[in-house]
Amino acid sequence: MKPSFTLLTALLLAPLAALHAATPTSQENSIAQQWAQSKVFADNAKAPFSFSVGGKSSSEVLRDWKRTGAECDLGAQRRERTRTWTDETSGLQVRLVATEYAGFPVVEWTVWLKNTGKADTALIESIQGLDFAVECENAGEFVLHGVRGDSCLPESFRPYALKLGPDAMKRCSPPVAGDKVSGKSSDGPDGWPYWNLQRPGGGIILAVGWPGQWEATFARDHEHGLRVKAGQQLTHLVLKPGEEMRTPSITLLFWQGGDVVRAQNLWRSWYVTHVLPRIEGAPQAPTTQIQVDGSLANWPNVQRYLDTGIKPDICWRDAGGGNTWYPSAGGPFTDPKKIWLNTGTWEVDAAKYPQGFRPFSDKVRANGMQFLLWFEPERVGDPHSWLGKQHPEWLMPGNSAGDVLNLGDLAALKWLIEHIDGMVRSQGLDWYREDLNGGNYGTAWRKHDAPDRQGITENLYVQGHLAFWDELRRRNPHLRIDSCASGGRRNDLETMRRAVPLLRSDWSVTAFAKEPLQVEGNQAQTYGLSSWLPWQGAGVPFFTDSYAVRSYYITGFGMIAAGDWTKNEQKRADTIRGYREIRRLSHLMLGDYFPLTAYSLDKTSWIAWQFHRADLGEGVVQAFRRPEATSETLTVKLRGLDSQQRYEIENLDGGKEVRTGAELMLGFDITLREKPAAAVLLLKAIKETKP
Repeated sequence: MKPSFTLLTALLLAPLAALHAATPTSQENSIAQQWAQSKVFADNAKAPFSFSVGGKSSSEVLRDWKRTGAECDLGAQRRERTRTWTDETSGLQVRLVATEYAGFPVVEWTVWLKNTGKADTALIESIQGLDFAVECENAGEFVLHGVRGDSCLPESFRPYALKLGPDAMKRCSPPVAGDKVSGKSSDGPDGWPYWNLQRPGGGIILAVGWPGQWEATFARDHEHGLRVKAGQQLTHLVLKPGEEMRTPSITLLFWQGGDVVRAQNLWRSWYVTHVLPRIEGAPQAPTTQIQVDGSLANWPNVQRYLDTGIKPDICWRDAGGGNTWYPSAGGPFTDPKKIWLNTGTWEVDAAKYPQGFRPFSDKVRANGMQFLLWFEPERVGDPHSWLGKQHPEWLMPGNSAGDVLNLGDLAALKWLIEHIDGMVRSQGLDWYREDLNGGNYGTAWRKHDAPDRQGITENLYVQGHLAFWDELRRRNPHLRIDSCASGGRRNDLETMRRAVPLLRSDWSVTAFAKEPLQVEGNQAQTYGLSSWLPWQGAGVPFFTDSYAVRSYYITGFGMIAAGDWTKNEQKRADTIRGYREIRRLSHLMLGDYFPLTAYSLDKTSWIAWQFHRADLGEGVVQAFRRPEATSETLTVKLRGLDSQQRYEIENLDGGKEVRTGAELMLGFDITLREKPAAAVLLLKAIKETKP
């Protein structure tokens, strides 16, 4: 007799889930399975998506179409189930591809629409990848939890909790202002595509995976119901024969109880197990990085780190401002600070790098490090660049920052795959960093559409972009991808399955170092974003003191050390301490996350949080007394500990003490005499030895 899917995979899953104390209950898993069966797979189930075709609703037409189903084991504790509806008259086929996860109360799906006929389909409109209703069965109300998207502000990733009372409506999407449409999936105040919908007794975490212009609505009726819709924001089109489009991916995680923090840790556990990219089978580990020029002449700058005992994981060659690595002179941007915007020729500038990057990248790997190179292939900023001159037919009019390479054009997509793959191989790249600057990509997509094809350019573009990344990774199993879009503005779940954000927001970089909330803004971003992305990166743009440097400790960490920083004793000490301390604690940040104070940007407050690895019995507390905070002491109640276990608490500024888990969860005092100041406390379960 074969072991059941759930039993077998739960056994395989145990080592991964053990990172987290927050594990799903059997009842939560059962609720997810029952929901999937009754709402998705039952013969009489109302499909959890919607659209209209020829003026008729999907609920009306699908019941008369031919239906088939299939399922298969995907491995890695996942099972795929497919439902297909086919209109035998027109040839329009609708296919729902769903994935269930053993050991996690998660169901997700993507809907595909294909024209298998010989003529254009009827008009298809308002395609929603998610459309379902939920009710408050007990006394109480719906509360929608989420965070802001990235706007390159200290408020990026600010948490919110919105009560959805009778007749309330919440609409979310990346920014739209007149005919200016962002197109970046985690951009702007209402642009974060992840939510936790709480209701009395539990809730549902929802995620929309779409690196484009999506929209989600939460519409409360006058009684006890709430209707949730999500999909590509604009769809009003016919499909050509043989053409196929898709909806955003939809992910639901079901949880019970009243503890929203526990629910977020269930999400983090699932994310680390099933979303975090794996490189040659291993999940992406925390990293440290340094900025480099990429030439052997610049190697002494790297050697300074090695000589002081710092061996970063990544040597990162970015755009470079006025010192670009690709030909950029002679383009429309002449300001030395903006020359890097003259994109469109993705070749190494032979005048600057006669032998390319290969000699440097080989030496990087010989010293046990990895080489990263920045690209921005989707924006063509220079009409006289290679792309601008050789293939203007591939470009869509953009804005003042440049045109847009149409990744829905199969010829353009094929060229991009072959060209970047060739660069990865010839230049010895370990990381491909892809940026997306400028704005209003959605505008370019929409201007490219005919009146009866609204939304098709974006849909094919998104499919092309994801196919590009997938093929790069297939051809180069060692390759890691860093997502970037003017910071953290394209970090939806489909993107996060393929990449990690080494720079969660441009708020972290040098250009904003003089902002009054630079340090506190980064503290607040860690506080808000950690509920959703276990893996995120930030870079320290300056050297001041431990308060500033420690404010950037996260899974992806780096310091921008220009010139010979070893000659300045303070910079040298800051740099060595920063890289040494992050090595001790970054792996703990993939465990559970517990906010220990309220969110705040106020300089008169403290802010603190805790990460904990249940499998190691170890954790870290980070606490910050801000510049105008009057109290010297903060009392925090730690979480996720074993009440009977004794823990050693090590203060990285000196001193150790021992407390039981029960004592730490009742309250623990952190005292900082100076302000501003930061405390980093490492917790470790003490292994008791038998007499």
